[in-house]
Amino acid sequence: MFRALFSLLLALGSLIAQANSHPDPATLRSLAEHPYWIALGHYEKPLIGGWRSYVDDPDFFLSDQGEHSPLAELEATLEALHADPGLADQHAQCRYPSRTRWLREQLALTELPAVTCAEYAAWYADIDPHSTVLVFPDAYLNSPSSMFGHTLLRIDSPDMQDNGTALLSYALNFGAMVEQMDNSMLYAWKGLAGGYPGQFSLLPYRDKISEYSSLENRDLWEYRLDLTPEETGRLVEHVWELRQIRFDYFFFDENCSYRLLELLEIARPGLRLIDQFPLTAIPADTVRAVKDAGMISSVNYRPSREKELLARAQPLSSRELVLARELAADTALLEDPAFQQLPAERQALIQETSYRLLRYQAVNRERDSDNAARSYQLLQAINRNPPPRLEIPTPPLPEDGHESRTWQLALGSLDGRDFAEYGLRMAYHDLNDNLDGFPLGAQIELGKLRVRQYEGNHWQLQELGLISIRSLTPRHALLKPWSWQVETGLERVAGKDGRQRLVGHLNGGGGFSWRLNDELLAYSLATLRVEHHPDFAAALSPAAGFDAGLLWRNGAGNLLLEASADYFHNGEIRRHIGLTQQLELDRNLGLRLSARRQFSQLDTPRNEVMLQLRWYHY
Repeated sequence: MFRALFSLLLALGSLIAQANSHPDPATLRSLAEHPYWIALGHYEKPLIGGWRSYVDDPDFFLSDQGEHSPLAELEATLEALHADPGLADQHAQCRYPSRTRWLREQLALTELPAVTCAEYAAWYADIDPHSTVLVFPDAYLNSPSSMFGHTLLRIDSPDMQDNGTALLSYALNFGAMVEQMDNSMLYAWKGLAGGYPGQFSLLPYRDKISEYSSLENRDLWEYRLDLTPEETGRLVEHVWELRQIRFDYFFFDENCSYRLLELLEIARPGLRLIDQFPLTAIPADTVRAVKDAGMISSVNYRPSREKELLARAQPLSSRELVLARELAADTALLEDPAFQQLPAERQALIQETSYRLLRYQAVNRERDSDNAARSYQLLQAINRNPPPRLEIPTPPLPEDGHESRTWQLALGSLDGRDFAEYGLRMAYHDLNDNLDGFPLGAQIELGKLRVRQYEGNHWQLQELGLISIRSLTPRHALLKPWSWQVETGLERVAGKDGRQRLVGHLNGGGGFSWRLNDELLAYSLATLRVEHHPDFAAALSPAAGFDAGLLWRNGAGNLLLEASADYFHNGEIRRHIGLTQQLELDRNLGLRLSARRQFSQLDTPRNEVMLQLRWYHY
């Protein structure tokens, strides 16, 4: 009797467990459309309907239809969770801990087989997630891939709260898998077109500090988030599911920042951060979105190695800077009577500047025994005569700068013909734009459109710019960087019979910039240009020329005085001189006054003045 009753209870329990493991179709459909399941599968709804996952790797899905069907992937996951526990680390419970946890909670899956996930357990214990820091490496002017900035996450363990150092923490990064032979221009093109796969990587944070601060000379901003240990754990849990999983990588939308916002929505469901970025996801804009969501509890600033070098060198005279450079090359000068006669405080500043210069020069070079010996000698001298503590003022926060998209409304006159002009720039910043949060001399523009309406309701496409980058990095007594620019798109230029022609062009150049004082930058670049002009006999016409100017940061905003010329192989000479002043009315509002005079062999000189209202709005 007792044995029969026991068997009946076992059978009943089995039936209940089976019922729980196979929920009804309505429940399955509801779960498949749940925002959290959609987030776990990185699904979106395309314009044509249905579903599509951002994940471009079939290894991520358990169902053959999983990329386009959240329901099919849910059903396949439920079936896989009940598989033979002997699969161990290859079991779905081990491969998909986030899915397992969530489905267990939603469906009360108490009957799931017990699976030992040794590999995942060891990996998770090594990270020991407790808190999360959003890290923003600032823009670096001399690299196209770095001019937008970048974002990554730092995962801190409980020990970090005790020892106060983040060097042992892990950095979670999403980036393009770049082929080593690709140059900067090819990198920029493939990044725009989605020519690279992207993957998540987890590595020691000290390695990322070295990469960004030392190798790429980028300031680091660390934003501590208010995620709880449980929320941080959910984030890391999902990262395990994305190991070695490929996504398509695009510079301006499906990039590092977009992927990290997805992870934050896994950590804290209901944030809906990615809904704010349907077209582009500029890193500074995503930081601002996280801040506006109230998730940032504190901010820490880490200056780059270059910033520290220049800050230490700033109080030195021209002669002392020369001496610092000579000392870095020959430490025997430490014993030179001329050096010994200097006041002790000046010796201290020169010695540390030399040491920082030597360490800066050693970056990206093979270890050199002579260099190491000079560094050691300088370090000994610094220990005997230490300089004052280096204090670097914290610059304006990157997220406090203007938003990346710009709407433009202008009134102007071209040789007495009045016009109204309407414009849109998808991203990001030019030399005259409101400066807070941006470095002086940086420009990167994407998707620039200008349309003019002349008197008599005559409409004309004035410009369709694809991309424009200008990097005016000033030279210094210690550092000698290049300045450069590149631009391509359609623009109006002088043609025959007084007509303005729309031409396709590609131009670029390189040269030097000099910081005359803290607010004044001068530059001079040699340029090359290729364009398709309807009035020229050749399909493509090359030209050589120059671009020079002054950029002045004044009390009202930025003033740019610029002169340029192009000398074509067919005899055409095109020159222009322009003056532009931006008035910064508000963080996201500017008023720009410009005047230009253009010269061409094909046309008479033309004068243009314009008053433009610029609204920065994402």
